[in-house]
Amino acid sequence: MRSIPLAHRVSGFGTSIFTEITALAIRHSAINLGQGFPDFASPDFVKQAAADAIRADMNQYAPASGLPQLRQAIAAQWERDYGHAPDWEHEVTVTSGATEALCDAILGLCNPGDKLIVFEPAYDAYVADLTMAGAEPIFVRLYPPLYESGAWSFDEGELEQAFAQQPKAILINTPHNPTGKVFTTSELELIAHLCREHNVLAITDEVYDRIVFDLASHVPLATLPGMWDRTLTINSMGKTFSVTGWKVGYAIGPQPLIHAVRQAHQWVTFATATPFQQAAAQAIAHSGEAGYYTQLVADYAERRAMLQASLAQAGLPALPTEGSFFTCVDIGSLGVMDANAFCYRLITEAGVAAIPISAFYREPEAAPALVRFCFAKTHETLAAAGERLAKFRI
Repeated sequence: MRSIPLAHRVSGFGTSIFTEITALAIRHSAINLGQGFPDFASPDFVKQAAADAIRADMNQYAPASGLPQLRQAIAAQWERDYGHAPDWEHEVTVTSGATEALCDAILGLCNPGDKLIVFEPAYDAYVADLTMAGAEPIFVRLYPPLYESGAWSFDEGELEQAFAQQPKAILINTPHNPTGKVFTTSELELIAHLCREHNVLAITDEVYDRIVFDLASHVPLATLPGMWDRTLTINSMGKTFSVTGWKVGYAIGPQPLIHAVRQAHQWVTFATATPFQQAAAQAIAHSGEAGYYTQLVADYAERRAMLQASLAQAGLPALPTEGSFFTCVDIGSLGVMDANAFCYRLITEAGVAAIPISAFYREPEAAPALVRFCFAKTHETLAAAGERLAKFRI
């Protein structure tokens, strides 16, 4: 059979580094700290809610915009946390994960030739979504901290130059994957000012909003003055409740932006798994009462400390992690400049898998020599990885 040419919108997509690293890890029986999902069970009350929903025969299509009880729970939580009461019927839509919500948002809002500001390094789906929509990224660099207690930052002048190129929207991920950065209030206020000044929309990816450490705090851009009407906030249940396989995400924002999401969503997945939506509604309602979010942060802070201690013992300098469940290591400071080769060595010689940060750049050769490790793992997994890392010779 003759080869069939791919559509231009996908012809440039190759095999991702995540697929390559995972396959290599399996081949060498490596502990996989590259994949960004928990290897431990979700809470019992969450699993029980899903089982109850299935037994109650909630197994047919949900409304395209999401189960009313889940949209009501999302809106009620937003009002409790941020003092704004969204209209659950018209300002909340449930999607098959945050990844679908991002795709729907870009397909529903962007025309070919439109430009969007993207902070780099960037989660790999962002540029892929823009490519499929025919839109163009305007990259603004995030720079690694220059000292141990510092934070990732961007150059205000570079951001202003990006806004001067007349983008339609800016895409923001906070807490940020892969860097672990949490955008500060002052940084968000600058972004909000530029959005208002240049009449630019904002799409915010906030899937790690509950996993924030130390003195950092998560501030949704939509809560800043003048930003609700121009911001689409995207989130999901997967990271917060350790159910990434459920693929229950959502978008929240003003009706015109949610309408754009729904216009695409109805032809992409139409609806998300009904029993998992019901369980998500129950999880949101229960978590606030049970102090779940406080315990979640404490548990992840302990895992972060375990991983960073192991990295330090192995002579691998970890950069600060303010949020998410990722830690980056600066191998460039050790004189190792090829992060891809380092990750392959780490798998084959130490039996531990990590991801080169270059995978999150449009031009990988321009990326700093950094490696991302995931600490959303059991204590046993992290301890075993620490033992292997201690024997690794850089």
